[in-house]
Amino acid sequence: MGHVDLNQISFFLPDGRPLLDEVSFRVGEGAKVALIGPNGTGKTTLLRIIAGDLDAHGGAVTRTGGLGVMRQFIGSVRDDSTVRDLLVSVAPERIVTAARALDAAELAIMEIDDEPSQMAYAQALADWGDVGGYEQETRWDEVTTAALGVPFEQAQWRKVATLSGGEQKRVVLEALLRGPDEVLLLDEPDNYLDVPGKRWLEAQLQETPKTVLQISHDRELLSQAATRVVTLEPGAAGASAWTHPGSFATWHQAREERNARLEEALKRWDDEHAKLRKLMLMYKQKAAYNSDMAARYQAAQTRLRRFEEAGPPEKIAREQQVTMRLTGGRTAKRAVVCEGLELLAPGGEGDPLMRPFDLEVWYGERVAVLGSNGSGKSHFLRLLAAGGSDPDVEHQPVGEVRPPAVPHTGSARLGSRVRPGWFAQTHEGHGFAGRTLLEILHRGDEHRRGRTRDEASRVLDRYELARQAEQTFETLSGGQQARFQILMLELSGATLLLLDEPTDNLDLDSAEALEEGLKRFEGTVVAVTHDRWFARGFDRFLVFGADGEVYESDEPVWDETRVRRRR
Repeated sequence: MGHVDLNQISFFLPDGRPLLDEVSFRVGEGAKVALIGPNGTGKTTLLRIIAGDLDAHGGAVTRTGGLGVMRQFIGSVRDDSTVRDLLVSVAPERIVTAARALDAAELAIMEIDDEPSQMAYAQALADWGDVGGYEQETRWDEVTTAALGVPFEQAQWRKVATLSGGEQKRVVLEALLRGPDEVLLLDEPDNYLDVPGKRWLEAQLQETPKTVLQISHDRELLSQAATRVVTLEPGAAGASAWTHPGSFATWHQAREERNARLEEALKRWDDEHAKLRKLMLMYKQKAAYNSDMAARYQAAQTRLRRFEEAGPPEKIAREQQVTMRLTGGRTAKRAVVCEGLELLAPGGEGDPLMRPFDLEVWYGERVAVLGSNGSGKSHFLRLLAAGGSDPDVEHQPVGEVRPPAVPHTGSARLGSRVRPGWFAQTHEGHGFAGRTLLEILHRGDEHRRGRTRDEASRVLDRYELARQAEQTFETLSGGQQARFQILMLELSGATLLLLDEPTDNLDLDSAEALEEGLKRFEGTVVAVTHDRWFARGFDRFLVFGADGEVYESDEPVWDETRVRRRR
């Protein structure tokens, strides 16, 4: 088994600001360690340093064993890559090299088909066999069958973009957990997974002998699948690390006790510092008129200097103060009405995702949409986000970009004065790319007025984004992007919030702030979620069932499996 050891890792952002300050911790052989902390403290950057994607500006990383990495973008792949490309990208390096050589040789023989290209293709096939490529394909067959319900031969050329976020995650997790690498770095492995998928992941992490370092904000997963917790705590000189040697179930109490000890130690240090300074000043005054006191004055100076050079004890990390002022507004009593609504799969096939259903959502209700990945929940939210089947002008969504069209039959209508605001799961469809947060706020749009620099700084500060004001949207962490999206919904006057997995990337403090903001929101909320904690704040549950039926439940339903349909 392998291990990872970080020794005084420091890292600075391109603008010179410190991000990581001498971070040190160890992930021992077979350990399951969770890396947590506020959004933007450098968790993903730290994993990228361990993976070799980035070079640290100080310190060293040592590790043993093969390294398998799930990067943060898995779940939001929207390019032309195939399932095979995805599996190759997380395979051991020897497989990656041989697969790319084989792809190049196949392309050459299709384009040219001369003797050199045929020889190169034969050599690539031989090399593929030598590195264990055919054994790897057998493993990939197990992966796609488990994750997608189809064999590798049938799944390999399927576009990754046609998979749901949870299906993308499951494919990569299955590959890494079944693969030969002894150390796994998992960046938000639970994002996009439905609850059966999260429970599966919890069991796999408990059972695997591999060494695992994961970033997650799911409190249930952290409690079930982490034996130690490393917390990145922000500071003026960058984030430092504190390691809790127990599970997340005891982390809160341990942190409170630690902060109490630090507070007491700092108080004792301040008292001793004041005492030594007072003594030094007394001897300084006496030495001014009594030369016999000069030696004592010098000794008191030396003692004070050494005390100050040793420095105070570790300071208590500053707590985040995220304040969300979601306001909303009065609308018609019936906010959403669906009649015979049947969602169709995108693309040319147009296969139905669910059987037709009726639904009425009343003003002020909090409706959680539950079900497995790929059942059509996000499609349903996008249809409402676009204003429904035939939107009036007043139903045009807030924001600068209209959500993509969703093929369907039947109808979905919004009530009068219902203005939808959409939180996109993949943080797409907003038009923020390439602009700084200040630029976006200063410009305004038809739903929100532009703000001066001072006004923009104040609202960003409420969301703990003031330090990121000059950053472009795409350079923010996933959690910071999520907070900024919620801020845009607040400022744009939406009266119907359509939230697609809003807590996936939010740190614990921000998720709690969102829950408090939704309690005060005067409007209607429809949210797709697999967050068992977040769902407790909702009063209706719309379930997309495995049998293709859409039904309501008085309580959350977490055991619906993958929808049974032709694939």
